[in-house]
Parts: sequence; C-alpha cells; structure tokens
Amino acid sequence: MKSHNRIKAGSGYRLLQDPEVVGLMVIVPLLVILPVLLGEAFIYHVFITICLYAALATAWNIVGGFAGQLSFGHAIFYGIGAYSAVFLMQAGITPWIGMVVGAAIAALVAVAISFPCFRLRGPFFALATIAFLEVFRLLALHFSSWTGGAAGKMVPLHIGWEWMIFRERSPSLMIAAGLLVLTVAVAVWVRHTRFGYYLVATRERESAARAVGIGTVVVKLKAVALSAALTSAVGSFHAMYLTFVEPQAMFSLVFSIQIAMLPLIGGIGTLLGPLLGTLIVVPLTELARGWLGASALGLHGFVYGAVLVLIVLFLPDGLLGFLQSRFPAVFGKQKRHAADLDAAAGDAAPFARAARQTQVSDAAEARSMGSGDADDWIVSAENLNKRFGGLVVAKDITLTVRRGEILGLIGPNGAGKTTLFNMLSGALRPDSGTVRLQPDPGSVVIPRSAHAFAQAGLGRTFQIVQPFAAMTVVENIMVGAYLHHGAFAEAHDKALDVASRLGLWAYRDTEARNLPIGRLKRLEMARVLATDPKILLLDEVMAGLNQTDVANAIDLVHAIRESGVTVIATEHVMKAIMSLSDRIIVLSAGGIIASGRPADVVKDPGVVEAYLGKDFQYAPA
Repeated sequence: MKSHNRIKAGSGYRLLQDPEVVGLMVIVPLLVILPVLLGEAFIYHVFITICLYAALATAWNIVGGFAGQLSFGHAIFYGIGAYSAVFLMQAGITPWIGMVVGAAIAALVAVAISFPCFRLRGPFFALATIAFLEVFRLLALHFSSWTGGAAGKMVPLHIGWEWMIFRERSPSLMIAAGLLVLTVAVAVWVRHTRFGYYLVATRERESAARAVGIGTVVVKLKAVALSAALTSAVGSFHAMYLTFVEPQAMFSLVFSIQIAMLPLIGGIGTLLGPLLGTLIVVPLTELARGWLGASALGLHGFVYGAVLVLIVLFLPDGLLGFLQSRFPAVFGKQKRHAADLDAAAGDAAPFARAARQTQVSDAAEARSMGSGDADDWIVSAENLNKRFGGLVVAKDITLTVRRGEILGLIGPNGAGKTTLFNMLSGALRPDSGTVRLQPDPGSVVIPRSAHAFAQAGLGRTFQIVQPFAAMTVVENIMVGAYLHHGAFAEAHDKALDVASRLGLWAYRDTEARNLPIGRLKRLEMARVLATDPKILLLDEVMAGLNQTDVANAIDLVHAIRESGVTVIATEHVMKAIMSLSDRIIVLSAGGIIASGRPADVVKDPGVVEAYLGKDFQYAPA
C-alpha cells in the first residue's frame, strides 16, 4: 500500500499550502500600508472603497460563487445593515450594536426570501432576487417617515469610535480593512471545511450531492444567511462613512450587479478572485471620478461594463483563471500527461484484483438458491406507482432485497429501471407505495428524501456520470467521506484510501473534468463507497467500457459485496449482469414480468420476447 501523505499538520499549515490564501495574506496588509505611506486623503478614500467593495464581493461569492446561486439582490442586505445602524443611532445606540442587529435581521430576511426562490432554476432565481430587491426599494420609499423617502436621511454627526464617524480617514480605513479581514477569514473557513465542500458539490451537481447525504436546501440557506450577515455588516459601516442614506442608493439594482461583477471579473468561486476583481475595477472608477469630476457621472457603469466585456472575451475564467493557466506551478495546477497517469494507475485497482482470489461464500450460494432468513431483508418496496401525465412508468412494483445479495435489474429501454432506481434512492417520490430500509437488523426506517436515504446507508451511482467537475478526484471522494468523517484530516485520509483501492491514486490531484469515461465511472463508485454504504445501487456502471474495464468492474462489484454491501445493479451488458447477480428482476412497461435466478429468468418466454430475443445464449460464468 502506498504512503498516503496523511494530513498530520494543523489546519494553519494546511491553509499556508493554499496559494490563494497566501496571496490574500500578502495583498490585504498592503491595502492598509500603502495609503498610510502615501498619506493623501483621496488615496485613503480609494483604499477604503477597495476594502469595502472587496468585502462585499467576497460575501457575495459565498452564495454566488461557492453555492452557485446567482443573486442580483444583495443590496437588500446592504440596505438593511445601513438603515438598522442609522435607526439605532438616532435612538442613541452605538452603530456597533446596530451592525450586529442589522446582520441578524439580514440573515433572517435572506432565509425567508431564499427558501421559496431556491425552487427556481437558472435565470429565474436571479430574476426573483431582482424582484425582491425592487419590493424593498419601494417599501423604503413608501415608509418615508422612517427612511426619509426619496430625499434620504442624514446620519447624525457624532464623532468618535463608538459612532464609527471620524474627522481623519485612517480610523475608517482600519475598520474597512477589519471588515475585509473578517469576510475573507469567513470565506477561507467556509472553503476549507465540510460546509464549503458541500456548497461546491451542490453547485456542481445537486442531485449527486443529495445522493451522498447532503441536505442541499439547508446548505444553501446557511450560505445565503452567512453572506447576508456579512453584507449587512459592511452596509452598516458604509452608511456611517457616507453619513447619508437613501432608498435609491441603499437598495440599488446597479449596486447589486456591481457587487456580483467583481467576482466574475476576478474569478468566481475562488478565494482570491473577488479581491483581484476589486483591485482592477474600483481604482479605475474612483480615479475617473477624481480626474473628471462632475463629468464622470455614470462613468462607473461604463468602467464595469468595459472591464467585464474584456474579461468575458479574453479571460473567460477571470483574472485568477488566467494567472493559474500562465503560472501553473505557482498555483499548484501542474498538468501530467494522460499516459503517465494511466501507467501510474494501472489497469486494475487493488480492491478489484483481490476479488479475483475470492470465491463466492456459502452464504451467497444460499442466497442464490433462495434460502436464508426471510426477515433478513435490507430493502423493501411495496406497491410503487409513478406516472408522468398520462404515461405510466411504474405500476404496482413490489420487491424485497435480502441482506448481502446482488440483485440484477434488467429490461428494455423505457421499462422503468431508472425510475425505479430513483424511487428506491429518494430522488423521485412515488405517487403511491412505500420504500423501507433495514440497514441494521431490527432498525426499519422510511426515508423521505434523497439525502435521508444516503444518511440511512443507501448509496447510488447515476446512468450518466455526475462528477463534481471543478473538484479534484480526492475532493470528489472527500464529499462522500464527509458523511461520517466531519474533520478534514479524517475525510482526506478516507478519500485517499478509497482512491488507492479503486485505482485512482495517480489521478488524486486531477480535476474530474479531465478524466476519461472509465475513470469517471470508477470515481463515482469511489465517491459513494466513501460514504460506507450498506446498500449500493449501480446504474449501468459498465456502459461504454471496454472489455478490460468491464472485467475489472465485475471483480470490483464482487469485492464490494464480499465487504458486506448489498448491491442492486441495472445493466445492459448481459454477460456481466448475469455473472454478477444472485437474483434477477425483469421490468417491462413499468412492471415486473419475471424474477428468479439468472439461469431460470433467461428461459422465461416473456423475458425472451420482451427483452432478450430468441438469439440470446446464456453462458454461466
């Protein structure tokens, strides 16, 4: 067994291995040092603005970049923070408390708004956030006795640290830089913990994320609440810095879009990208205003638009993506040739090779003959029915899977196999009927969602592989390992172990998007096995594989079963499914037409007519 370079150092050492974190540690202090050295009021203002906008962009990136929820309504939370601080300040309460109160209110509002909006997909979510932003702007205009209406409201000019208002610029710079440090620290924490892995997995493939036990809605709600609280905190201070608030500016759609553009320009979904985007756009905008004065009215929009167009045309992955491609060694993005990776990986995983020496146990033989304890079932489906409009895709399907067996599921295209898999794994709720699991003898559960099925011990692969493309191989597997291993080091070690057993060791630092189909299928199995499932649903894992990979896959499935996992497999590679299965169930037109041992099922006239054809020859393995 290879040495796995296990994580023994503390989390601080691990963070120092991240080039983006190191870049932040270099750039952020410079944002304070440079204006102090230059000493000009305008320079102070520019750097204060950079810190505030970078903090806003980083906060937005938690939900827009990590979670992939494109929000154009983040000015809602900025405005809540600003007005909360001003209202409490008028009552004689320090804005520091107003900042905390505003953050709490913003988090609650974010959850209330986002919960219904998360049901929407693609551009509809973004449009919904714009609609809510407009509602808040109109409400602020309507309640003019509180907000000042269109005329706005001046901030009481109380000078001092307790009021966040200063005659000199340097204290404001310290607070702005402190907010940036806080926001960046939260973003770094998110990205390097289980929460961050779950966010990125949800962004990449939500259905696959649910299949490894992630409650995707809860994860996204936590992200938007955290992002809103940080945005509100920045809004509270910015109101004190500007000493004036009004609805058109506090709940501005243009401002929301500007916040979102900064991560897009610098590199969305990264730690360093929002700051890089801010460093490009904000100085250009502020310098243009300083040089052109009143004639620069509206020029900031032109600057944002021009920079964004140039980035989209010439740097589609943002500035950070460009830097990573030009300096791969600096960012740890070195590429290895596919031939070298294949040679290092080998043709078969150690897990699979070990299975070639393992004979089917006496218990497995007994299962294939139909004997054993009738109460020792692990999956039970009763009278499952499902229709889409007038199309019946599952009708009165009842089946029981015995603990430790390999159940094969076959049938023609459109027979309902994938629909049945989706109902057995919680990805699709049946119109009627019940799926029960008994992961441990005597402990029966009836899960109600895909992530609940995964948490109960059921894992599945997908007919069309669903990798988390932006993650490396080991990160993909870690997402599964996090189900039972909350600490990074434990999940990392588990992922390395599974990668080695499944022949993916050489690919561990390769992004999943760069893997060939055979390795992608193995990666999906590795990700599920990292959850330590007791039931494994395999959806056509051998489709598109060559003969060598098919043989390795057969050995692997046998090894998985011998490790104590019950397997349900659907497959069109008939020799493979027949040699694998203890028992076969045949579906046609949404119903079960035959069930039994492979040798018996292939002789059934109904199966021959519906699926196998008269020319099919069964050759026992």
